[in-house]
Amino acid sequence: MQRCILSRNTVRSCQHNVQKRHIMGFVRNALGLDPPPSPDEPTPENRFHPWDQSPSPDLRERAATIRALAKCPVTGREINYTCPKSGIPTHYSREAWENDLEYQQSKRPEILKKVNIYEHDLRSGRPFPEFDFPLDQDFDRMVNLTNWDLFFYTRGFYSMDTEFQLAAVTKMLSYPVTIGSVLHQFSPYSLNPKGPVTLEGLKSLAALRYTLYPEQNRRVTSITKNSPLRIFILGARAEAQLPGHVWKQLQFMFPETNIELHFVGPESYYDRNKREYVHSSSPIVRRVDETLSFVYHTDYFHVFHEAQDFFPYDPYTDIFFCFHPGFAAPESRENWMGKTMEALLETKCAVFTTGFNELDLRRDVGTVVGKHGKELDMLMEPVHNAFGSTKWELNDMNPQEVYQFNMFIAGFRGKRYHAIEV
Repeated sequence: MQRCILSRNTVRSCQHNVQKRHIMGFVRNALGLDPPPSPDEPTPENRFHPWDQSPSPDLRERAATIRALAKCPVTGREINYTCPKSGIPTHYSREAWENDLEYQQSKRPEILKKVNIYEHDLRSGRPFPEFDFPLDQDFDRMVNLTNWDLFFYTRGFYSMDTEFQLAAVTKMLSYPVTIGSVLHQFSPYSLNPKGPVTLEGLKSLAALRYTLYPEQNRRVTSITKNSPLRIFILGARAEAQLPGHVWKQLQFMFPETNIELHFVGPESYYDRNKREYVHSSSPIVRRVDETLSFVYHTDYFHVFHEAQDFFPYDPYTDIFFCFHPGFAAPESRENWMGKTMEALLETKCAVFTTGFNELDLRRDVGTVVGKHGKELDMLMEPVHNAFGSTKWELNDMNPQEVYQFNMFIAGFRGKRYHAIEV
């Protein structure tokens, strides 16, 4: 009951302030009190440039890559024509573009245009006040995890009023806030049948929350006060390169908890000076502060599992995340579905995975269930991630394919109790 009251009060407060801000803005505009908008303020008009004529060398290079490697969906030939609606090369010729009725009648040109303007905005050189992240949470304020807007409001972020600001920030924060939204006691994901969390999922999350909220469980202080929460991120790449202050937003959600982020995978550690991925025979440790540290393990998870480097596993303090891993993808399935998946299920700890879209995630989960269905329990059925990135991305090998990071999420765990025939 307390949770509902807090959420409703927060929503009412948020709506009141937004309405008040809009009314004040209208009055100021009507009286001519506001200065004219800056020409640097991002708009769809001033951020739109055809990629092959872009002021950014990076985007001109991406246009050349698309022309060299991608194929026209109509003719199957190379791409030589830039879609005038989106500014991105998409077809072999204007005739092919005009004849592609499925493309013309879909929302794809509009989404591709968003890809275009978001990428130009990031390279525009404008000030990015939205990247000035807030520090620790006041104890008298409750974080609301219903959606991005309420999270930003209750955490005291810069007021993000444009799609450009949201796109830039949510792409970075999607990783830590997705983790936090799963673990938090006020998670947006509820128990079946109203929500995606299964009974086994509730058991796993209850164990982790027992550790995360020691003030609610006095006995846990003596059990785990010297044991940090270990979050293993398998197949880590882009998420391992996020700055410490971005991941610190996760720790701010659990101020009483020390967190260790373990990035695992051959591409988990990128040396910016050498501009290459570094392989190390021993873990690389980087401490952000006394409550948050990064540990990089530059090999596959099953290698460390077989060497017992991570033993013992504890469902109260250990959790795994695989961000759009591609369990079912032809190019990565062999790496995931062999020893690595077997090792992951042997830990008996919660595993959460995300996908670029619903089909991508269901295909991954279906592959895991198809091979190991009798050895696992589902913790969370595939569901839209409340904290997926709002920034649209483009596959340069197929400009018809657009996606967003962490759009859907699901969870599973190695089965703890096997049925015994009598």
